[in-house]
Amino acid sequence: MNISNVFKNERLKKNITVYNIFNLILILLIFFLDRFSKIKIIKSQSNLNNLFINDYLNFDLVWNTGIGFGLFNLEANLFYHIVSLLIFFVILVLLYFAFRGNEYEKFLYSMIIGGALGNLYDRITYFAVPDFIDFHIDNYHWFTFNIADIFISLGVFLLLFKEISYKKK
Repeated sequence: MNISNVFKNERLKKNITVYNIFNLILILLIFFLDRFSKIKIIKSQSNLNNLFINDYLNFDLVWNTGIGFGLFNLEANLFYHIVSLLIFFVILVLLYFAFRGNEYEKFLYSMIIGGALGNLYDRITYFAVPDFIDFHIDNYHWFTFNIADIFISLGVFLLLFKEISYKKK
């Protein structure tokens, strides 16, 4: 075995470790940013008043028992818990892909995992996810969402964009 190959392998292992630590920090940062925002909005809206930001944005607390963006609203019954368990297994699969991917993919998977963990925590703790960001134009409202949803959507969108652009090449 060539000594230069040993140094290259050690450098590669060190780079992989640094990327994994960075992505773990990113996951935790997104998770805690999401938790902080939800705790603040829950405390500030305990009197059920929404917070007017401007003509296009309100913070209005909505408890989402559905899967995503309020789709398939469910009561906290057996099916709800099965969906929550399925989300947990999807997070495990994403962790596997994150460790196997390149640096860019690790970053994107970490964004998705951080957001998914935030929402899963809420599903387990509150049996619902607090959504509060309400974009609207006049009376036309987009789905109410939260910080975790932003990172999940952005990560998925960028992964799809990467795959589509990679396939074209």
